Parts: sequence; structure tokens; C-alpha cells
Amino acid sequence: MNRRLLLIILSLLLTVTPAWAQKKSSQAVKPLSGLYITIDAGLLIPSDKQANFYNGDSRSPNNLMRVLKSEMYGTQIWSDLVDRQLISPSAIHDYGEFMVEEYADMYYRLTFQMGVGFRYVYDNGWGWLARFDISEMTAAGQFLLSSNNGTGILGSNNYVVCGIYGRERRVLIDLGISKRIPLTELIDLDINTGFDVNNTKVEKNGIRVPDSKGRNYSILDVWGGQSPYTGIGTYEYINQGGIGIGYFGSVALSYKVPVGAIDFGYTYYHMQTKFLGYNEEDCYAPQHNIFLRFNLNNFSFLSKK
Repeated sequence: MNRRLLLIILSLLLTVTPAWAQKKSSQAVKPLSGLYITIDAGLLIPSDKQANFYNGDSRSPNNLMRVLKSEMYGTQIWSDLVDRQLISPSAIHDYGEFMVEEYADMYYRLTFQMGVGFRYVYDNGWGWLARFDISEMTAAGQFLLSSNNGTGILGSNNYVVCGIYGRERRVLIDLGISKRIPLTELIDLDINTGFDVNNTKVEKNGIRVPDSKGRNYSILDVWGGQSPYTGIGTYEYINQGGIGIGYFGSVALSYKVPVGAIDFGYTYYHMQTKFLGYNEEDCYAPQHNIFLRFNLNNFSFLSKK
């Protein structure tokens, strides 16, 4: 789905012709140069490669079996599944007999990226840029819950389908160079490239068991690697994300207006997304951004008359 959406948007971008702009008057349109403030917003299409950090398997610090087989939460989960007649209490006597039949193959949902920045464009079209963007991303999936002895799950599939999710916040800093190539009097082709630094903060990781009350159970490890039990203390949460680096390239059609320019374009990122103790050796993945950007360099409308 993500690939089809990306191809459709890119096709629209690449087939837009600036011929209509030749009929427009160029009055009040200044040469595009000088210092600009940029404001951007767009659709973020992340790679699902790193989403499995949130699937709760043994590689993740947030091991969901630690919660399923815990005194604090396991009893409630077992009771809820019995009440909904999803498991047989005569076969699965308590939460200690739970096991995961299949861990989730996680994916990131489409989200938005927003930010601000600065750029300077010289008279020859070359320039430099600095951008600061932020996004909040949600990973989702389903895991299959069964029992140690393979019995006691009611229904034809012999397992219970449970939801699992994660949420993170990413801050992205782009530093690079740009080149603007005039296509018509009002439209430029804007090309950017450079490197980026990102910081990922893991905010949530939890499971949803199909009970009547729609309960969520956090599996984010705040117990120092222990299984939670009644009376256990919690530790100060240490961010499980990290700082990564990468590079980017973007292309946009830029329509000049009296206060600057409006860009519609696409950015490709190839960047590290680091998670604590999970993917230190394999943390590079692509990321795509379809954006609308406002470049402002005429602030006369703020002046008092």
C-alpha cells in the first residue's frame, strides 16, 4: 500500500508541467535569492524494517512474556480471556501456561512530519539549508497467544489474536546544499542534498488483549528487566531510542510568489534509526517524505504603515 501511494504521488509530481505558468504575469515576483525562513509539512512513509523493535520478542528489552507471565498482569489477562470464553480454564489453569505462538510482524502507520528551517540562496541558484523536523510514529501488529501444551484455546484456530503497538517521537535535523534551476519565470526546479542527524525517543510499547473492557497493558520495561509483581518498585525510564545519522536527497517544483516560494516535492532519506541493544549492527533503512514547503523572505506585511 505504501509503495503504491508513493508511486502515485511521485508520478503526479514528475508529470506536472510548468507550461501553464508561462501565461502568468511575473509582476511583483522578486528574484529568488537571499535568506529564507522555511515551514514544511508532509506525509512521512517510514521503513518497516525497524518496527519489529516493538513486537515484544526476546531481542527487545520490552519482552511481552515478562508481562503475560507476571503476577501483576497475567492473572487479569487470564481472567479476562476466560470471561470472554476465549480460553478454557480447565485446560489452561493459570497465566503461567501462556505462550506466544507467533510474534507480530510490525509495521509503521503513515504519519505526518512538520518542521521549520533556514536557507540561503545565492544569485547563481546555489545555497545552503538547515531544517528541523519532528514526527510521531506508531507501530502496530498482532501476535498469536496459545498455551504451553497446545490445548485450551477455544475456537478453530487454537490461538487468541492480540494487538501490540509502539509509539516513538523522532526529531530530524537536515544540513545540506541546494540548487535552484529556473524552468519558467515563475517555476524553479529545487534540488537538495546533504546529511541528517536524528534522535528517536521510545514513548510507548503495549499490548491489547481482546477483553470486554479494551484494556491496554504496557510492556515498556520500567522494572529493571524483572517480571512485574505486586509491590515491585519501578525504575526511572531510560530512553530506549538513540541518535543516528544518514543522508538525504530531495527534488521539488518551486512556485515563486511575492513573499517567497511554495515547494511541492519528495525527499529520500537513508538513515540510522537506533534502538537500545536491538539493532546496533543493522540500523540503516530508507524513509520517504512527500512535502509542501513555504519559503518566506519578504516580511513587509509585518511592517507598520
